[in-house]
Amino acid sequence: MEVVVDFNKTAQENAKTYFEMSKKSRLKSDGAGKSVDELKDKLKNVENQKEEVKAVKEIEKREWYEKYNWFFTSNNLLAIGGRSADQNEELYSKHLEDNDLFFHADVFGASVVVLKDGVDSNKEIKEEVSQFAASFSKAWESGQGSIDVYCVKKEQVTKSRNYGSLGKGSFVILGDREWYRNIKLALAAFMKEKEIDKKVIKKISIVPRLYIEKTNTKVFVSIDIGNTKKSDAAKKISAKLKYENIDYIMQHLPPGSFSIK
Repeated sequence: MEVVVDFNKTAQENAKTYFEMSKKSRLKSDGAGKSVDELKDKLKNVENQKEEVKAVKEIEKREWYEKYNWFFTSNNLLAIGGRSADQNEELYSKHLEDNDLFFHADVFGASVVVLKDGVDSNKEIKEEVSQFAASFSKAWESGQGSIDVYCVKKEQVTKSRNYGSLGKGSFVILGDREWYRNIKLALAAFMKEKEIDKKVIKKISIVPRLYIEKTNTKVFVSIDIGNTKKSDAAKKISAKLKYENIDYIMQHLPPGSFSIK
């Protein structure tokens, strides 16, 4: 080690200078060590956040039918409804099968609702799906309290050009329709347990209110036509059911305004 001596200073003054230099170096070394420790902690926190985001994504992994409006009836049949004219077309072309039923509210601008394996369903199940179809129609946005809904079998639904030019999401219905008259527009939301990758998580489900009545569900939120805009209604539902994905709730509510109880 090279030592520089200032001959203008006494031996004690030179020693004091080197002592101060040594002290500063030690402080810098300690500071560097502290910075390294802080950086390690930050990196660890980032990794933890990545794991949390990954876990949330796993929990939010959606089933194929969740791109539509959907619910499982009180006897556990899947009902799926279009959220747009494109989705109505998609349900008809890709998901309407021989054992299914086709539901539609008697108003222009309604969701096509397909009840999977529902051709032999009893009246009560059909009423549940009818209320779902009624609620996801223009009737909700226009503030109607009730509306008629019909259902038919697959072979009664066509887009054949023999019946003229049909717009996107429009269909021709052949033969007699099974009518459900004056169906009340009313929905409900509740948390339903679901198993994903052997983990039980809770998922929100938005259903016709008849489902709540028939299953005697205890904890739920009533959704009716009201004066609260959709975004605020979704926030209220989120807060009451402790389900944080507000966007998902908004996607699965009909157009219009709401009353949340």
